[in-house]
Amino acid sequence: MGSAREAALRRRSSPKVTERAPDDAELLALLEAAGRVADHGSLAPWRVIALRGDARAGLGRALGEAAAARGADPGKVAAKPLRAPLLVAVVATTRPHFKVHAWEQEAVASGVAHVLSLLLDEAGWGVMWRSGPYTRDTTVAEFHGLADGELLLGWLYVGGRPEEPRPERRDPEVAERFESRG
Repeated sequence: MGSAREAALRRRSSPKVTERAPDDAELLALLEAAGRVADHGSLAPWRVIALRGDARAGLGRALGEAAAARGADPGKVAAKPLRAPLLVAVVATTRPHFKVHAWEQEAVASGVAHVLSLLLDEAGWGVMWRSGPYTRDTTVAEFHGLADGELLLGWLYVGGRPEEPRPERRDPEVAERFESRG
């Protein structure tokens, strides 16, 4: 196992994956590590929902309904969850707290998703975080069984890595985004 820096530098989104996917036991083991992100107040304001098989088609129906309400092609949108054998829905479970604002709780959930994507990549799985306008749609929220204060942040699409090399990563101009004051 390499360093966290090496894992971050190696990570690539996998827009296409094969039909293999990690089982629940492997996913839980990776979540045990991903759940250790910085968490002000130790609120653990996140949860994930693993969608496999027919559950992906159910999500597709919810997405299709949401797309139709916005004037988009429901068939095209409904097929998207079938692109990977496993979708991991990432949910921020925010609640009122005297010290930890909702945005900070959402950041924790995002951190869990990002670390989980790194860990999945390091374990040899293809993964890509997908989101979009339908993450805030009520039909999609109902499909996931979201409660008050819960926000869907998107889905990690997970599967086996294809044989062809992953696309090269576009690295940001880090120096242009860095400022040091003293």
